[in-house]
Amino acid sequence: MSTFPATRTSPSQSTSKLDFRSWTPATASLVSGLGLLLVVILMAAGYFGGVMPLITSGDAGKTAQDISQSGPIYLAGVVCIYLVILLDVLVSAAWYALFKGVNRPLSAAAAWMRVAFAGLFAAAAGQLAYAYTLLDDPEQAMNAIESFRTIWLTSLGLFGLYLILIGYLELRSTFVPKVFGVLLVISGAGYVLDALGVAFVDGFTPVFGLFAIIGETSFIFWLLIKGRKLTIS
Repeated sequence: MSTFPATRTSPSQSTSKLDFRSWTPATASLVSGLGLLLVVILMAAGYFGGVMPLITSGDAGKTAQDISQSGPIYLAGVVCIYLVILLDVLVSAAWYALFKGVNRPLSAAAAWMRVAFAGLFAAAAGQLAYAYTLLDDPEQAMNAIESFRTIWLTSLGLFGLYLILIGYLELRSTFVPKVFGVLLVISGAGYVLDALGVAFVDGFTPVFGLFAIIGETSFIFWLLIKGRKLTIS
């Protein structure tokens, strides 16, 4: 009886699949679309659903008490934020692969910009973790939480510049509808304005970044529905 050798994936083939520089636009779209969808879910559940409800602005005592009583929820929220940071790095790699054919140097610069933002976001999240160790001193714990907010909102200015670059690349591309490029540029400008407000205006409440939800969310759907079918080289 004749037998046929089993088809095996060579180590080099497996490595190439993990090398984002070799990803096709379809693969990059799918990876980034799924990554961004998880970012939305994790931030909604972790920060806005877990951490934020336990923080009472201007009341350090109540905040420390609420966090202490709901420690697992708070810590789970912080873990979700760190997972978001890892996904930010993944998306930066995927969008580099997606737009490198449009302008490789600019795409690489944008990718490193998002990685830098992820680093600042990690430093901010570290303040939330640190606050949990300071619950016996509510004022210090609240200071750490406020440091998280300041670092995060200020670093969103860098993220805004990143979105502006990506929006420009989308406008220059031939495979992404121009409307998404315009929406991302508007989203990025909103984040930049909020960051400047937080940095230079006392008591400023970020509002412009709220409009970013439209551009970013709509692009996720395009990536998952249309982008994953791209056949360009």
